[in-house]
Amino acid sequence: MAEFESFDSKGNPKTAKNGKSKIWILWVVIIFALIVLRACMVVTYANQFKLIRRFGKVERVISDPGISFKIPFIETVDIIPAEILLYDLPASDVITSDKKTMIVDSYVLWRVTDPLKFAQTLGGSITNAENRIDTIVYNATKNTISNMTQDAVIMSRDGKMTITISADDSDVTSRDMTVEEETEVVEITSLTDEIMAQINNIEAQYGIVILTVDVKKLDLPDDNKQAVYTRMISERENIAAQYNAEGLAQAQIIMNTTDREVAITISNAEAQAAAIIAEGEAEYMRILSEAYADESRADFYSYVRALDALRTSMTGSDNTIILSEDSPIASIFYGNY
Repeated sequence: MAEFESFDSKGNPKTAKNGKSKIWILWVVIIFALIVLRACMVVTYANQFKLIRRFGKVERVISDPGISFKIPFIETVDIIPAEILLYDLPASDVITSDKKTMIVDSYVLWRVTDPLKFAQTLGGSITNAENRIDTIVYNATKNTISNMTQDAVIMSRDGKMTITISADDSDVTSRDMTVEEETEVVEITSLTDEIMAQINNIEAQYGIVILTVDVKKLDLPDDNKQAVYTRMISERENIAAQYNAEGLAQAQIIMNTTDREVAITISNAEAQAAAIIAEGEAEYMRILSEAYADESRADFYSYVRALDALRTSMTGSDNTIILSEDSPIASIFYGNY
């Protein structure tokens, strides 16, 4: 059988034209379906929350990562970060309890824990949350430091303080002088803990939690720095002078103790020497007494003593001795011995 085809006014077959139209319609339908499917899909990552709003009202919260769906063109999606956020606070001036001004530069680590409350109270805005955190942390820092002295603020910066304890030795001698020292690390409440204690629970109010507040810099105003440095230098000089005075006092104690011991030792030695000399002389006299107890020996003793006396008298030059005839020394020259 013969097939008949209809042609249009330009001579193109009508059947081929209808086939191309169907293909274009199919592509349009596929593209529209993909657009609708994409508009329905909500992809949630692990580091974010998704708020599904219907006509501006939060309909539900998606907190688990994965793919979910929404009604296209009716429901909208807001993204809220779920990771830990860093907020660097601007440096601010605070006054200590002893009326000293200090500049505190700190930062805050925080995160959203209740995205629904966060959206209801802060509009889901990170900027609004940081403004609120700025006010809260500044007030806590001001209240904390205003109840502390400047020295206490500086010491609590790291949360611990190292001190050296010296043992007092009352009995100090030259042979036994021991000054024992031990280092002790005293844990004190850190400035971060003090500030965190001043921050009330804001999670129930705003749906956010402040994980930590850390002071990264403590400084002094430029107009106060020189005065503080001068005072610190003066204090260190006073401490050094005190140490020098204590050292000189200890040195004097040691020298006095040593001098006393030397004097006692010399005195004991001299006493022992005198006693030994006295004992020797006594023994010498006893021996002489025994040696010259006989009358014949006594004459010889007198003769020897006279010679010793003459020798002693003639010591030196140009000596003249005038003796009487009955003198023991003259008797030597007369041959009476």
